[in-house]
Amino acid sequence: MDWLKYADTTGEKFLLMFMAIAIFVIVMGIILFVVEKMPRAPRWVLVVAFLGPAILGLSFGLVYPALNTVRASFYNFDGSEFIGTENYTTAITEPEFQQVLLNTIAWTLFVPVISTLIGLIYAVLVDRTRVEKFAKTLMFMPMAISMVGASIIWKFMYEYRAILEGVPPDKQPAQIGLLNQTLIWLGFEPHQFLLDGPWNNLFLMIVMIWIQSGFAMTILSAAIKAIPDDTVEAARLDGVGGMQLFWYITVPSVRPALVVVLTTIAMGTLKVFDIVRTMTGGNFGTQVIANEFYTQSFRQNNMGLGSALAVLLFVFVVPLIVYNVIQMKKTEEVR
Repeated sequence: MDWLKYADTTGEKFLLMFMAIAIFVIVMGIILFVVEKMPRAPRWVLVVAFLGPAILGLSFGLVYPALNTVRASFYNFDGSEFIGTENYTTAITEPEFQQVLLNTIAWTLFVPVISTLIGLIYAVLVDRTRVEKFAKTLMFMPMAISMVGASIIWKFMYEYRAILEGVPPDKQPAQIGLLNQTLIWLGFEPHQFLLDGPWNNLFLMIVMIWIQSGFAMTILSAAIKAIPDDTVEAARLDGVGGMQLFWYITVPSVRPALVVVLTTIAMGTLKVFDIVRTMTGGNFGTQVIANEFYTQSFRQNNMGLGSALAVLLFVFVVPLIVYNVIQMKKTEEVR
């Protein structure tokens, strides 16, 4: 949107935002007024009147930027020269960007599986217990925290202060980070959790797992409660209990919910940006596609390569969306 470049100050940007909202309200008011006054308006007129503005808004806010991004991915850094698939070749073949792709794949493999597993086990353990509501509230609370807020919390948890040589242990500066202070209490050396690769990627993933486990628990808990009591009682009468009941009754019964949870978390993980940007800035081997796209587009001013990375991210997300929709349709057909 080129008109944004004319808004230099925050006040001017807010003014443009309010103007856009006002224009939308006025246009919608005129449309509704005209439709209401039209006697016996044809059905297609009503459809166009109510869906038209929404379709135009989506086209302007989603379709046009998407097409513009695809077009920009075939041009050089400033869009002045057509270079074909060179940006995609760079994004796939250069070692620096291959590391970015590998990191993103690792996030997409580990975070959804671990989050879903934790959520499922927790939902089973607290189901129909006296502290069920309280336990679920504690598990779900991280979902109420923004990604940036959670990242700041865990960045303090991982905070590191170097041990001063020649200084007695009781005179050493206290560790701000809870984890490093715990290591010192246990007699170990503090660790630079966010600097030492490749394990620093795992410590970043823990933040996403901490947030998404509550989401997984909520969905899977609802699915567990939907299992008919007759099915559980029949299994118990046949001598099924403990782990067998979990594997042969609970897991198959909540399979559609498991698929939805896994794919939903995977889609969110593919687009992870806030955690990496806040905690490491993509340094120390922790870069992922979404953050690299931001870096190339707005830090390096390489819109061509940044657009190619954005398109690759979109290509990775689409199969998950399609699979999710197919599974949801199958679930509805069974019902």
